[in-house]
Amino acid sequence: VNQVANLTLVSSACDMVSTAYTSTKESHPYIRSVCDAAEKGVKSVTEATASCVQPVLTTLEPHVAAASEYASKGLDKLGEKLPLLQKPVDWIISDTKELVSSRVADAKDAVSS
Repeated sequence: VNQVANLTLVSSACDMVSTAYTSTKESHPYIRSVCDAAEKGVKSVTEATASCVQPVLTTLEPHVAAASEYASKGLDKLGEKLPLLQKPVDWIISDTKELVSSRVADAKDAVSS
């Protein structure tokens, strides 16, 4: 999970969502109250679940470690094959806009000639 969260694409997307969420909460008092209540509920459920799940996680720890190592190797390979994962969202959006504009311009040129 940490390895996925540290991918530039994922972390920049999370930052964008977090910024939008915070901005929305600050701009709209009714939404803020709903979000605050939801956050408290999630926190309570998380705390209650953590104590119940901990014994199960302790039992499964060797299996989780093996799965984690396997997933880590897979993510490394995926990162090699998809360098886009190391780019921030705003760069990808900008690059995509440029590519689409270029293709549209090429299409216009082809039609006009």
